[in-house]
Amino acid sequence: MALYTDTVMDHFMHPRNVGEIADADGVGEVGNAKCGDIMKMYLKIKNNVIEDAKFETFGCGSAIASSSMATEMVKGKTVDEALAVTNRQVVDALGGLPAHKLHCSVLAEESIKAAVRDYYDKNGIAYDRSGFPDCESCEGCHMV
Repeated sequence: MALYTDTVMDHFMHPRNVGEIADADGVGEVGNAKCGDIMKMYLKIKNNVIEDAKFETFGCGSAIASSSMATEMVKGKTVDEALAVTNRQVVDALGGLPAHKLHCSVLAEESIKAAVRDYYDKNGIAYDRSGFPDCESCEGCHMV
């Protein structure tokens, strides 16, 4: 059996939505320099709908594929629908990831949440902080 699915390889070799949104409404950056995976997600939001999503990822093929898939999954969704995207859904959409690469899907989920949190903060929108990564005090991966 192959280590990576055809979908993972396709999103790695031909990633969707790579790049930066210069006037992004929300930007979230998460990662761990120790493992080498850093994801930055950009969201363009209008009337509570994500009109565009882009990413910049420094990391392995699984990290790039997870970022690519995550942007595809949130485009056209409401902010609440995007916040409901889980790492398990990213893995399932990719057709699976090796166990030692599941952290890449977690970073994809967290990059979405970090970008939405930035959008909320920039626009003075109240939110329950418990539903978002606490990057400042995270002991596990020391996110940026």
